[in-house]
Amino acid sequence: MKLALCLTLGLSALAGAAAAQDFGLSGDRQFSVDLGLGVVGKSTYPGADDAEAQPWIIWKNASFGGTAKEGLSFGGSFGMVGSRDEDDDDALIGLEEIDRAYEIGGKVSYRRGPVNSYVTLRRGFGGHEGLTGEVGAKYRTELSDRVTLWSGLELGYGDDEYNDTYFGVSSDEATAGRAAYSAGGGFNKAAITFEARYDLTENLAVLGEVEYGKLIGDAADSPIVQDEYQPALRLGIVRRFSFGF
Repeated sequence: MKLALCLTLGLSALAGAAAAQDFGLSGDRQFSVDLGLGVVGKSTYPGADDAEAQPWIIWKNASFGGTAKEGLSFGGSFGMVGSRDEDDDDALIGLEEIDRAYEIGGKVSYRRGPVNSYVTLRRGFGGHEGLTGEVGAKYRTELSDRVTLWSGLELGYGDDEYNDTYFGVSSDEATAGRAAYSAGGGFNKAAITFEARYDLTENLAVLGEVEYGKLIGDAADSPIVQDEYQPALRLGIVRRFSFGF
């Protein structure tokens, strides 16, 4: 209920800002997105104290009416959570294997000046079938025609299905040193983010991201969590695609 209330309030606030907006669909109608590949260094699994390098499939800045600089915009939100099994870490011995999960959903953003606030919501397929997403805001600083920086704050959330999949311990998985645990829905991570973009050409760019996150709520209390602090470092290259309609 708390999660639903927070999401409702966030979406209502963004919707209220839509007054007198054309949602980016008037004039030159188009869908734009940054697609690319890179590498990310992050925890072996959510809550681990060890890190590893993993592929980073990049889908960013997807929106309808890509030329709009201000106001409300809508776009897709896609995510992927890697598989997890007991071979990844000794702390996972005795826990059931979780397959790779793919997440599909949407994003609502409101941009005013250098500030961009957003709410995302995705549904999982495969490893989990719950709902997850983020609420956050970023501040843009343009250092030059080619270099842009963003600093932001973000809260991640998941419903009962999502949080219990990655932070819960069933009665069958419980051991003498690990009690059964049920993780309820709600916010599960708070993060400070820093992003940099260097435009090589009009449509090609190099991206770098640093995220300093901390597990919160039921996620932080899980017996499988070895470290609440979950930093991540990403580096990749993207190309901007725009489709008129």
